[in-house]
Amino acid sequence: MSSIDLLPPEADPIVAWAMQELRARDRTQEDIRVEFNERLEKLALDHGLAIEPISRSAFHRHGFRLAKIARRLEETRAIAGALTERLGADQSDDLTVMVSETIKTLVLEMLEGAEAGGIDPKGAAELARAHKTAVQAQAISTDRRRKIEKEFAEKTEQAIEKVAKAKGLTADTVKTIKASILGIDLGGGE
Repeated sequence: MSSIDLLPPEADPIVAWAMQELRARDRTQEDIRVEFNERLEKLALDHGLAIEPISRSAFHRHGFRLAKIARRLEETRAIAGALTERLGADQSDDLTVMVSETIKTLVLEMLEGAEAGGIDPKGAAELARAHKTAVQAQAISTDRRRKIEKEFAEKTEQAIEKVAKAKGLTADTVKTIKASILGIDLGGGE
């Protein structure tokens, strides 16, 4: 655990700011570290906390670790984007379910592995958040698929009605066509 990980929760916004600055790549790491420590010092004074300045090596290690994680996330997003692009809506939903199940499995494995070395409350909260996000992604994907299917059925029904009217088809014929195409009985035409 690094000295940055040991900062009090009140410092979380300052840590987030520093990591955002590092990702932006507009300033040097050292400039960001200096301002980071200035912000920590102000926080300590404002809240009566004892916060030691973060060393150059600790800051750089933390930044390097986060950069590595960010690169992995970007690669994962690129892979998922490429797969989603090549898949249809129903297969995209399958991909979301697969990724969500993988995340849930990783969370459980990390918890099991943590029994030997212990896991801190912050780590447990992050694992819980990852699990919750995975479950929400599954729900969103399922809702999206249902919406697409509903829109398709509505558009198909409208097209069938339009063609049926233009061709003078009977209500029974329209009902048969709808059942055949949509796989359901929509209650017939006119």
